[in-house]
Amino acid sequence: MSRWFWLCLIVVGCGRPAEEFSSHSVDQVPRLSHRVDHRSKPFGRLVIMGESTVSGGPWLQQLEERFADVLVSLIREYQNKPVEYINKGIGNNVISPRSPGYAQSTQPSALERYNKDVVLQNPDLVILCFGLNDMRAGMPVDDFVEDFQTIIQAIRHGNDPLIILTTVYHMTGFRSHVPLNRGSPELTRRYNRAIFQLAEQHNCLVADVWEAQGTADWLVHPDGVHPNKLGNLVIANCIFETLVKHCSALSSNVYEKDIESSWSKNYLKVRKQHEDPFDPWWNSGEHLIPESM
Repeated sequence: MSRWFWLCLIVVGCGRPAEEFSSHSVDQVPRLSHRVDHRSKPFGRLVIMGESTVSGGPWLQQLEERFADVLVSLIREYQNKPVEYINKGIGNNVISPRSPGYAQSTQPSALERYNKDVVLQNPDLVILCFGLNDMRAGMPVDDFVEDFQTIIQAIRHGNDPLIILTTVYHMTGFRSHVPLNRGSPELTRRYNRAIFQLAEQHNCLVADVWEAQGTADWLVHPDGVHPNKLGNLVIANCIFETLVKHCSALSSNVYEKDIESSWSKNYLKVRKQHEDPFDPWWNSGEHLIPESM
């Protein structure tokens, strides 16, 4: 068992609670309602595009502490095939040329580079992490949404990958980093509401990393902007949890080992006898349970 797995067990869950139970009478056994399975096949290539929190920097002791690296280690452990990992983070990056922070930013912006950095890489999983620097620069939310929407639509049109949007991270140093000193906790909340709306409109998943961080200031580096090592772990866990809840592909290793155990074979029979059969509805047929079990 990897050390990241055990570390991730200590981290709070990601996102908001969903309605898990379908309606039932008093005499009925409650059943978990089936989720939509967004991905049953293993991911082949992940591209993550964002700013400095994605690219990493001197606030971390080593690049392997980046949340993207931790996330990839989890994906590789739990799906039954390796995934190629392409990190397209650029420090001090913004969403587009009309962001107020563009002139002082590291260019090209996301709008100017998404085709080369994402679409032409032909990924089947894309994670987009934007909003932090644009919020700090005071970019109007509507402008941010319009430019981010253009990027999402173009990536969707390219290879129709699964797209995850992350919310804007929790930070504490709103006044220290001129000219990126025009943000606020309230503007952060407005950006995050807009990101949720974008995801709903364009069939993306959302990893609510702001919620996962729980506004815990001790998860932020003393620079006031970047998550520290533990903060990166929380963010990685949040994105992984989002993937696991929506993509059965990440259960493949666990499922294959579980289904072959003597314990499982015994209880498959017991459940069948009690008219409570195991129903791996998410499975594509590759691991269908033989009738003889």
